[in-house]
Order: sequence, then structure tokens, then C-alpha cells
Amino acid sequence: MTTATPLTGDDRERSKSSEYARPKAAAPPQVVRIIGGGLAGPEAALTAARLGCDVELYEMRTMVDGKPRLTPAHQTTEFGELVCSNSLKSESPNTAPWLLKQEMRRAGSALLRLADETAVPAGHALAVDRVEFSRRIAEAIAAEPRIRVIREEVTTLDEKEPGITILATGPLTSDALSREIERITGSGRLAFYDSISPIVDAETIDMDRVYFAARWDKGTADYINCPMDRAEYDRFLDALLAAEAAEAKEWEKLDYFEGCLPLEILARRGRDTLRFGPMKPVGLRDPRTGRTPWAVVQLRKENLRADSYNLVGFQNHLKFGEQARVLRLIPGLENARFLRYGQIHRNTYIQAPLLLDECLRLKTGTSQSGQQTLRAPSFPRSSAEWAGNLAPQSAVSQAVNDPWVPPVPPLGPANHEPQPSWSEVQPHTILFAGQLSGVEGYTESIATGLLAGLYAAAIARGEEPTPAPRASALGSLVHYITHADPKDFQPANITFDLLEPLEEELRKKVRDKKERHRMVCERSLAAFDAWWAARELPSELRA
Repeated sequence: MTTATPLTGDDRERSKSSEYARPKAAAPPQVVRIIGGGLAGPEAALTAARLGCDVELYEMRTMVDGKPRLTPAHQTTEFGELVCSNSLKSESPNTAPWLLKQEMRRAGSALLRLADETAVPAGHALAVDRVEFSRRIAEAIAAEPRIRVIREEVTTLDEKEPGITILATGPLTSDALSREIERITGSGRLAFYDSISPIVDAETIDMDRVYFAARWDKGTADYINCPMDRAEYDRFLDALLAAEAAEAKEWEKLDYFEGCLPLEILARRGRDTLRFGPMKPVGLRDPRTGRTPWAVVQLRKENLRADSYNLVGFQNHLKFGEQARVLRLIPGLENARFLRYGQIHRNTYIQAPLLLDECLRLKTGTSQSGQQTLRAPSFPRSSAEWAGNLAPQSAVSQAVNDPWVPPVPPLGPANHEPQPSWSEVQPHTILFAGQLSGVEGYTESIATGLLAGLYAAAIARGEEPTPAPRASALGSLVHYITHADPKDFQPANITFDLLEPLEEELRKKVRDKKERHRMVCERSLAAFDAWWAARELPSELRA
């Protein structure tokens, strides 16, 4: 079994040495066009360029007649501008954000290296000097002769012309480009508002104060129900109405959809509004008392392991501290630990589960006539194979030390002929990266930019890219956005909820959560290392 030693304090030096050498002499692959100069776009551009591709990097922010043309959120025309926080999250060992960054360092992520070089003291987190970080990104792009920067807005995508395009325009994609993406992907497959309910750690729910039930006893009793009497409801409502809202930026002001109004706005419509909405108690008789509560808060499982639950219908726009104070007034949640707080904000993203394959390519689309136009092959694999536990029976190891050999492509249906290559079914390959693809957060955006750059470079060389393994953090992030339920799809940060869990027998044996997390991280790094070693890079491109 392949083992992986977690990276140490020498990671920053190691990440520099793991970048690819530029090819000495090779036929130039086709140009990769990248749209977006935030985080994912520059990462994809630097990655593809190091792999020998000529890159055209488009960014709409520029100087016009001596004045900056900006988006509603940005204040500069610089690459990699951090609009909100300057933190790239935890560096504490065996946390999910740490794991993702470890894999990115091992893959030679350019922007993560620059983040390490521009880090500022921030406790256990990786935070950067945002001005210096942007400046270093600009320097790296300017120093790369294969990258040509084009400062103009892209409003059209000709999917019929051969080419490779990476769309990484972020949550504030321009209206014109948003319409073009909708034209290519099909109406209704582009979301403009992010409505997020809070998520609570299941271990911190007081199970003596709640009960499992389904409304009217229909189906299985999968929901946790937090019952309130009238006094408890009134106390909760008063606290909710008095809670301080999150600061609204001008560009985030919304005309809310009636179907996803913030909880606090619903509450202002009348004291019983919530009791006829998300806190409706009818059909939820408490089996312990035989009575129907005055109000009920329902919690729904976030994953099959049932180690986290979301508060159904509790999207809100309150400050996080206020949410913690108010939500802990709910019976059973007095000592709750919140894994995520509720949010509603502007966030343009595609319905990735319907649209993307595991290499971040557009796999299905509809023309203006509604006809399907795109299809991509799929390559099944197991986490055991990726982790190096065993090789697929259909593959033969090419070297004694190879931890894993990619499986052969699956055969087609009745005639058993191989599936068509991507280029045979769609001449223009379109990939998505960054928040537009359905991930949330700076590190996650850089991660998908890294992957998109790797995959685009492989396609440009005429190869079929091999997706990151499911057991890795990179693979788990993409697995979520490509396999989530499309009806409830929301952008996500990297969390342990997204990672492939340990086997149930092992989970029961290892009771300590920190030890389980360590084991998951060790397995994920082993899976990543096996995938990275097995990638079919030209010899001159290997570090």
C-alpha cells in the first residue's frame, strides 16, 4: 500500500521545486483561452503555460481613458484581487483546508506558492498581504512568455469552432457572458443567488430534547425535529427580530426570490409567519408527548454518515455571531457547533452536477433549439485503486514501482466499440473553474484553476485527461460539484463532509475523531501521490 508522509515546514521550498520545467523542443499544442483574471484564471494560465501551452488570458477589468473599468465588487484591475478576507483558511494539520493545500503544493500550484511567499501572521491560518499577493501574480504572468494578456470583455463563445476555453469569471460574471453561458448550457442552468442554510455538527445536538419524525409519518423518519412550546417560540422570534444583519455591500443587494426569503424577513411579516412556513409543526406529532408542538425546527442530514445536519429553510443574512446566539435558543441546539452559517448573496454559478464531467469539462449542453450537443466519456475508478491498494484487473503494471495504472476506457454499449474521444463529439472543449463552477472560497477556486489548467494542457496535447482521484481532496471537491443533487445544489468549501469516509467498521473501531481525520488525510495524500505519479506527462515536463 502506498503511504504518504504529510508535508512539513519545508513545504514552501518543496512546492517551488515541484513546478514543471518548460519543454525543450516540442510541437506546440493548440492555444488555451482562459477567461477571468481572479484566482482560478491565473492559476490555470500559469499551469497550462508550464505544461507547454500558449495561453490567451482575458480580463475585462482595465483602464479606459485613464479610468479603471471595474466590476461592482473589485477596486483594482490587478490579477488575483482578494475582494473579501485575505485568508486562505486553516493550516492546522489534518484539517480539510490543510489537506487541500497540501495536495496543491505537491502539484506545484503557482498561486499557492505565491500565497506562501506573501503570508502574514494569522495564527493557524494562511493569510496573505493582499496587495503583495496580487503584485506577485502579475509578475509571474508577465514573466511567462507563453501567456498573452488581453484586457477586454468576452461576450460570445463559439462552441462550433475548434478550441479550448476555460471559463473562470467568478461570481460576478458579466450579464452579457452570463447570457452566453445560458445559451450554450441551456436555460435555467445558471444560478444567480446563493441561498445557504446553517449546518450543525450532529455530535453537538442534544438528542434528549429532539425526536425523529417525517411529516404525517410519510416515508422514513429521517428528520430531526426540535419542538418549541409557545414561550420558547416567542423568545426565539424576539431574538431573531432583534438580531443584527450582516453588512450589505452595494453589489450584494438583492431582490430576493419569494421562495428563498431570509428567515428574518419572513419573521417581520407577522408573529405566526414562521409557524406557517419553515417552522410549521403540522403533521409532526411528538411521539414522546403525543401532542403537536407550537413550532418545529427541522434538521436534515447533509450526508449518508449523518454527522452533520442543515436547518431546513433557515437561510438568513445575519452576522455569524448573531446566528450562533439566536440559533442556540432552539431546543436541542443549546450547545450546537455550527459547521456553516446561513447566507444569501449574489453568486453566479452553473448547475455543475448537470453540466460538468470529472475533468471540469462541459459534458451536456443544449443549443437554442434545445438539442443535446455535448457528451463526454466517463472513466469509473475505485478509491482502493487510486490509493494503491490494488491495480485494476484490466491493467498491467508497467514498472515494478508503479503504485497504480489508469484503467482502460470502458467499452461502448451493444457493439463493444470504444467510446468516442472528446474531440470526436465536440470540437470546442469548454472547461469551468473557480466559483463559477460551483466551489466556494479562495483556495477552492485556485484548486479548480490548477485542475482545469492540467486537464486543458492534456487535451491540447491530444490526450484524454485522467481526473483527480475521489479519495483525494482535489477529487472530492470536484466529485461534490459533479455528483450533488441538482435540485439542491449549492456551492461548497472543502470540508470533511466532502471527503470519502473511512469504512464503517473502521469508523466504529476508531472512536477518536482527530485520529479518524488523520487517517482520512493520510489516505487522501496517498491517493493523490499515486495519481500524480501515474500521470502521463512527457518526460521533459516532469519535475
